[in-house]
Amino acid sequence: VRVVNLASYILSRVTRRLPGDWQLAYGYQPVLLETFVESARFTGASYRAANWIHVGKTKGRGKLDRYNKYALPVKDIYLYPLH
Repeated sequence: VRVVNLASYILSRVTRRLPGDWQLAYGYQPVLLETFVESARFTGASYRAANWIHVGKTKGRGKLDRYNKYALPVKDIYLYPLH
């Protein structure tokens, strides 16, 4: 099977289905999707092609970094508004 622009095709299918699945599982629909892309390894081209919005970069700390060691890789942050 061949699908042109497979990554953006899959992202569009997932973003259409996700709100309904969350409504069934959790009783509400999300209004915004968020993802993180490790910028040293990936370009994020698939997210940009699927109209996700690049809003910035992480600091490389992580949620458990209490001592400011910045031990994690820096990641690009992408958002996709559902409404």
